[in-house]
Amino acid sequence: MKIKKPSLRTRIFLSMILLVLLASVLITGIAIYQYKEETKDYHTERLERKELNTKTHIKRVLNGRQNTWEVKTENIPIIFKEEIYNIADIHKLQIILYDLDGGLLIASSAGLQKSAVEKCLSAEVLNSISNTPDHRYVDKHIENGQTFQSSFTYVTDNKSKPIAILNIPYLENDDFLAKELDEFLSRIIYAYLFVLLMAVGIAFLLSKYITKSLKKISDKINTTRLEKQNKRIEISDTSEEISTLVNSYNSMIDELEESAVQLAKSEREQAWREMAKQVAHEIKNPLTPMRLTVQSFQRKFNPEDENIHSKLDEYSKTLIQQIDTMSSIASAFSNFAKMPAQQNETLNVVEIVKLALDIFNEHYIYFTTEKEEIIAIFDRTQLIRVITNLVKNAIQAMPIKDDPKINVHVATNNNNVILTVSDNGSGVLEENKKKLFEPKFTTKTSGMGLGLAMVKNIVETYNGTISFESEQDRGAVFKVIFPQKTEHSKNFRNNLS
Repeated sequence: MKIKKPSLRTRIFLSMILLVLLASVLITGIAIYQYKEETKDYHTERLERKELNTKTHIKRVLNGRQNTWEVKTENIPIIFKEEIYNIADIHKLQIILYDLDGGLLIASSAGLQKSAVEKCLSAEVLNSISNTPDHRYVDKHIENGQTFQSSFTYVTDNKSKPIAILNIPYLENDDFLAKELDEFLSRIIYAYLFVLLMAVGIAFLLSKYITKSLKKISDKINTTRLEKQNKRIEISDTSEEISTLVNSYNSMIDELEESAVQLAKSEREQAWREMAKQVAHEIKNPLTPMRLTVQSFQRKFNPEDENIHSKLDEYSKTLIQQIDTMSSIASAFSNFAKMPAQQNETLNVVEIVKLALDIFNEHYIYFTTEKEEIIAIFDRTQLIRVITNLVKNAIQAMPIKDDPKINVHVATNNNNVILTVSDNGSGVLEENKKKLFEPKFTTKTSGMGLGLAMVKNIVETYNGTISFESEQDRGAVFKVIFPQKTEHSKNFRNNLS
């Protein structure tokens, strides 16, 4: 099953909505990423600030008047025996001091988070502190789903000589920041929903505006026909591209009209040319035996011949027969080209069909009808022509067989009259099906091939159709459909001109 492609308007609409959604997702993703980066920077900078403030406080204690001890590593536990708790309480931290070899000197138990205090620092930490330019090392790890940072840096005396290692454990508490992020996302979702609704409305109006001109052009192109006069497209306030397309279409219409006129003229000339050839050919056929008969009679004429009366009678019969042939030829072409009567009679189709079939003597013609009265507006004479020509065609297609049969049936459907003529004759050859309704086409040794062409012209004049189905050696079915009530505006002359 072939999937129908969406229209240009639908594609424009969906593209704009998709663009808004992608932009919304992209902006939201960038905002979340930026928020997380700022959170990370916030914790890093906060730890650095706390570390700097703690070191400053420690230096003030070491260099203060209250300190009577010598500032060296061995005296650190004594100097900060009481002060370490004050510092931890003021800065809301846990403070741990190690000697330069990594051994534990003193630790506070104050702070927001207690953790196990290492008795001795690892060689990795000691090497990182001593070998980095700023003599600082930060260890970051996750425990129980929580992120911890632990900074290590030197504590120096007033001569900038390292005397201890300061360790500050720090818990990254994101509860407050996560709450702010949730509030931010809820606000941005409401904003995006509002923007999306606006985008749907704008996309609908914009897609309608963009495709309005294209829809008008498309409708005009779909109704463009060679056999009728086509109107030009008049669209104002359009883009340059649409104007170019409209101008191209209007130019094409002008060229099409000119080509149609030339084609119609050429077809009319060709049709009448072919008609003249056919008339000339058909008239020449009886003229030849007429000439030969006259010449023979002139050469053998003897007034004293005792059989002169019988010969004259035979000669006259021959001439009359050929004259009748020429008359029938002239009548056939006259009937084909004659404009049908414009009487538009309200008649009973069943009664007219019966009347038309009365002229046939063939016993194998059967007539059936859906009901006894089918009223339609049609010309009586032209309807009789349709019936007689179809039945004649069926009789001529009937081979010599034991059970010949021609069925004529009349019915109605959806305010249409359906006339069917079927036979069990020889049928229509496949190569002749496309040419069957063409003027002068015939498969018989006599006749001019105008019967079915005339039927087709009559039926189409009354806005009807004629079709057929056929199987070789099994017969053919001709079906004529025309409206019961119609105001036909065309006639044969219009069809021929």
